[in-house]
Order: sequence, then structure tokens, then C-alpha cells
Amino acid sequence: MSSARTQFRALLVRELRTVVRTRVYLLVALGLWALVVALVATGGGGESGYLPAVVDLLLPLELLVPAVAIAVGYRSVVADLERGELAVLDSYDVPAWVYVAAIYVGRAIALSTMLVGGLVIAGVLIAVSASPDTGIYATHTGVDSPVLFGRFIVLTVGYGLAMLGLVVLGSVVARSTRTALALAAGGVVLVVAGGDALLILGLSEEWLASESVFGALATVPNSAYRGLVFETVVGVASGVDSGYAAARWSLLGLLGWLVGSLTLAVGLLGRRQW
Repeated sequence: MSSARTQFRALLVRELRTVVRTRVYLLVALGLWALVVALVATGGGGESGYLPAVVDLLLPLELLVPAVAIAVGYRSVVADLERGELAVLDSYDVPAWVYVAAIYVGRAIALSTMLVGGLVIAGVLIAVSASPDTGIYATHTGVDSPVLFGRFIVLTVGYGLAMLGLVVLGSVVARSTRTALALAAGGVVLVVAGGDALLILGLSEEWLASESVFGALATVPNSAYRGLVFETVVGVASGVDSGYAAARWSLLGLLGWLVGSLTLAVGLLGRRQW
């Protein structure tokens, strides 16, 4: 166990150094932050308060977060394959799960920093530009609150981490950088857009009235994220249960995508010769 811990620490440090030295990630972060600030400033939510800003940001972030996850993670494993480093790691008997965990955690730190940084900047913008009533911290439902915006930040990071797991899986499957990019983009689009499309095609009055709709929505990452925001942020402030999703099932859905993707990545990497 101590050997695995040492290997994990060494690989994580290597991964973080790679992230810091890659200027493209800085450009991605700056672009994301500028776009988030622009959405808040031009959407009117910044002047109205935290919750209007959440509503303004929700749909764009459903698309932006997977895109940033792709940018951060699509080369995470395949770059080592192309440089021959996977073969070197195999000679040191590094377990597949240690390698995947270190890769994922390193990229997750980078992704979380990007998302949190952009949304914190947006929150500061709201605090200084919104009407005086927005500065009141909610102690009951019906009052706009920066605490609820903080919850939105946490949910957004969770959504990003789930998407990153899927991207890392694509990088494990790929044999080249181009293939990794295609697999990551295609997989995310299929899961996000395709999942929503299947749900729309399956709509019926009887199905919508049944409890199974909550489970179906939770199986699609962006729908699960959307449902969590509606139920635990927007719904809390309005004091009315939106009935859009079950928060527990949505949380389990995102966790399932994360754990399932990383488990499959470990299994595939362990089966093939490094």
C-alpha cells in the first residue's frame, strides 16, 4: 500500500507539473472566465442577483463544462502512450488503478480550478453590481443568497468531474491524439445531446406522470446537473418544489458516470499491454 501511495504521489506531482507548464490550459481558463463574466454582465442576472445569474448561466454551462473537460483531459493518457511513457511505467509495475487515479486527480484539480475561478469572479461581479437587497444572506426561502450561488458552484464542479471521467476513458481507449479528441468529443456529445434526445423521443403523458421519469433524467449527466440546480438552488429560494427531478437520483446519476467511467478505464488499461 505504501508503494502504491508513493507511486500515486509521484504521478500526481508529474501530472500537476504538466498542467502548469501547458500554456493552452491557461488560455482555456482565461477564455472560460471571460465568457462567464460576459454572460453574467450581458444577461442582466448580475444586476438582478445571484439566482437570476444562475438561471442565465445554467444552459451555457451545460455546454461549456463538457467542452472544458475535453480540453483538459483528452490527451491525459494517450500523450503518455505516444511518448512511450506507458511502457516505462509498466516496467515499474505501476498498477493501472494508481495510474488512472493520479491522471484523473491531476486533471480534476485543473478543471476544478478553472470552473471555481470563473464562477467566483462572476459571484464577486454580482456582489458589487446587484441591487442592495441581494447582499442579504438568506435565512429562509424566498431570499436571494450568495450561499445558494456557492451551492451552484459545487454542483457545476461535480458535473465537470463526471464529464472528465468520461473524457479520461476516451483517452485510455484511443491510440492517437486525434482519435482521443474524436472519442472525447463524440462520447460527450452522444451522452449529453443523445441522452436528452432519447428522453424527448420517449415523452408521453403517462410516462411524465410516473416516478420513472426521475430515474431517466438522472441517467443523462446534463439533465442530472440541471435537475440538481433546479431542486437544490432555484427551488430552495422560491420555496416551491419544482418537481423537475429527484435530487438523490440525480446525484447518484452523476456519481455513477464518474465511477463507471474510471472503473472501465482501469479495466481497459489493465487488460492491454502498456
